[in-house]
Amino acid sequence: MNVAEQKVAEQFEALYGAAPEGVWAAPGRVNLIGEYTDFNDGFVMPLALPHTAVAAVSRRTDGVLRVHSADVDGGVVQLGVDALEPLSGGGWAAYPAGVVWALREAGHPVTGADVHLASTVPTGAGLSSSAALEVVTAVALDELFGLGLGRPGIAVLAQRAENAFVGVPCGVMDQMASACAVEGHALFLDTRDLSYRQVPFDLAEQGLRLLVVDTRVKHALGDGAYAERRAGCEAGARALGVRTLREVPYARLPEELARLSEESVRSYVRHVVSDNHRVERTIALLDSGDARAVGPVLTEGHASLRDDLRVSCAELDLAVEAANRAGALGARMTGGGFGGSVIVLVEERAADSVAAAVEKAFAEAGLTAPRIFPAVPSPGARRL
Repeated sequence: MNVAEQKVAEQFEALYGAAPEGVWAAPGRVNLIGEYTDFNDGFVMPLALPHTAVAAVSRRTDGVLRVHSADVDGGVVQLGVDALEPLSGGGWAAYPAGVVWALREAGHPVTGADVHLASTVPTGAGLSSSAALEVVTAVALDELFGLGLGRPGIAVLAQRAENAFVGVPCGVMDQMASACAVEGHALFLDTRDLSYRQVPFDLAEQGLRLLVVDTRVKHALGDGAYAERRAGCEAGARALGVRTLREVPYARLPEELARLSEESVRSYVRHVVSDNHRVERTIALLDSGDARAVGPVLTEGHASLRDDLRVSCAELDLAVEAANRAGALGARMTGGGFGGSVIVLVEERAADSVAAAVEKAFAEAGLTAPRIFPAVPSPGARRL
């Protein structure tokens, strides 16, 4: 454990009066390509960040769950595991509590726990800070209680906690990335059957860098708009007579779109089917060793998110435009949108000048300075 991780263990002991049984970490993620495709049984390609949620955890046998966060003002939240109820409120505590609820609902004998959390995953940046909290809790409890869930099983359970307990209708990508990622790789995930492949993604070897631009803005429209787009995608699938939009072939997209009468549904379908195709194109480019050619695919994906799905915003568009004007190979928003982050593929030698150009554009627009850092493909959830 490094100094920060050791501090989490020490804080646990100060809170609960004994050393934890273990300390675990689970990362946030950025998604390289494939947005709003995961709840349509489609393809995604995330990679784990070095930023993690860290949890010190011990078992309890008395039905009590105690959770505490170093990142939130307030004391220990104490709950009874038998009394956990979906959407019962509780803010950040709903994420670890939801995992305990989902485990017990699935029949796993979780009899309580003491948990202390600290996270370096930026919140509100579209980098899956919530999935990191869920996955680190699930990995710790899986090991402590000997549940034998396996990493995809942990991800599915953490997704259920967010869907059914917290009330956010997310797909499984974030939790799979946090649970299953491998250092130096991106995760090519088929969300229909959770099969995945670790794709080597060593950009430094090719003289490239992937930057994350956290715009530091989050527009309140986000959650309800996400649910509306999910409903629109489901309506499109029903109208086309398929179970999910994954079943719509890209080669037949114009003909299928012509069958849809509602413009918003048509644009959502166009985005999802074309973004699945963009994931396949990206995989082919990476497999052939041509990572530079991924750049235009990213920019094309941003245009689809902006124009068809309409989940971008002025700050995200500005970051993409400024980066591309300054010589980036390509850029797009990542995550749910309405704020959050942009990823930028750039030649390593131009990374600093591109970052400076984005910062200058934000300053000239009177916006808060963005936070810019490299996305280094990092390990998934693990015991420290």
